[in-house]
Amino acid sequence: MEREKLGIKEYIFIASMLFGMFFGAGNLIFPIHLGQLAGSQWLAAGIGFLITGTILPLLAIVSISITRSNGIYDLAKPIGERYATFFMVMVCATLGPLFATPRTATTPFQIAFGQSLSPSQTPIALLIYSAIFFSITYSFSKRPMGIIDSIGKLLNPAFLILLTVIFVFSFTRPLGKASLQATTALYHSGSSSFLNGFLQGYNTMDAIAGLLFGIAIVTTIKGLGIKRPTMIAKVAAKSSVLSITLEALIYMVLIWIGATSLEYFKISADGGIGFSQIAMHFLGLPGQIILAIMATLACLTTSIGLSTSFAEAMHSKFPKIRYEVWNILTCSFSFVFANVGLDQIIAWSTPMLMFLYPLAITLIALSIASPLFKKTRIIYIMTTAFTIIPAIIDAIASAPAVISTSSWAKIILSIDKRFLPFAGYGMDWILPATIGFTVGLIIYLLKKGTVKDTIMD
Repeated sequence: MEREKLGIKEYIFIASMLFGMFFGAGNLIFPIHLGQLAGSQWLAAGIGFLITGTILPLLAIVSISITRSNGIYDLAKPIGERYATFFMVMVCATLGPLFATPRTATTPFQIAFGQSLSPSQTPIALLIYSAIFFSITYSFSKRPMGIIDSIGKLLNPAFLILLTVIFVFSFTRPLGKASLQATTALYHSGSSSFLNGFLQGYNTMDAIAGLLFGIAIVTTIKGLGIKRPTMIAKVAAKSSVLSITLEALIYMVLIWIGATSLEYFKISADGGIGFSQIAMHFLGLPGQIILAIMATLACLTTSIGLSTSFAEAMHSKFPKIRYEVWNILTCSFSFVFANVGLDQIIAWSTPMLMFLYPLAITLIALSIASPLFKKTRIIYIMTTAFTIIPAIIDAIASAPAVISTSSWAKIILSIDKRFLPFAGYGMDWILPATIGFTVGLIIYLLKKGTVKDTIMD
């Protein structure tokens, strides 16, 4: 039965579902580590982190709502059907079985068991843990309409309760003051801390995840009886604001906790170790157990959301293969790649993110602004064309040493740093993207009223 509006409880449930889909264990450990790296500059780094970690995911949901797209393919289609297919497959592969979904199992395993197991015990333990983990993921993600029940009503509240326990101890018995100077030069000033925090937000993968999650959000809202596109857009936007606001508050607290821990601990190798040390300090062994449960629940909710969104997106583009088959494929391959190990997953996911994020950011910006230029293709095409080359260069710069230190890569990177601003920060795409948009806009204005390649709503 079609409905005109939803109640506050349903908005809260949708927002809870979104939060659970976005917030995995990686979202726990990256802010902690950022706080330790930034020290007294934690606020500037945190603001940069919030832009890519919360505001961009919110804008991704809004962009899908504004354009009334059914998913990432529709959103990128103004650039061209082939590009839209390429971009959708790249995002689905990155968030699905290649990187993000396998990481949802390896990250909590590393936090909970990695430091207590010997090198000989780790492979078999990871095999067993990931097999159970992805069996649960498959079970919950078999029914797309069941996602709001499994994430919004069950797993996510349990995670928030456990997270609250850690926060209470952090505020009532803080480790110290967030006043120590960062030990790395990258965080010695507010501006550099902001830029590095911005890039650290890439690791959450939430901006590109927001593009993929859009189809799951639309499906859920339609299942609640909202059918009109304008109402779907409003419900998605309001629910996203609730979810992202909660996520932003948690991020800032985690970054602050990481900064205060410097008076008691040295900078850890990663946020997982840092969070483990903090939990052990406050709660001892019970703290370790709470952290293990919390990390597993956080990643399980994200894994369910990623698997569901991947299967729905691929099925919508390649309908001859059923949703159930895509779901089995992503869970199975995620299990296989999870057993490669967390370090390898992170090492090879970073260049992919450095390539995809500039393209995702420009696509989100173009989609939101599209009503102003009637989705004219030339603006989409020129902006993307000018962005893709520096995005490829950023991927090369952040790739493992076998690629980034090769002779040909050094030549490309030296030219890049010489001619493009912010190249040293991995943000050399900003100027080319701006030039591309300006060129496309000028062409649009010159041909206004005669452009034949305008995509009508």
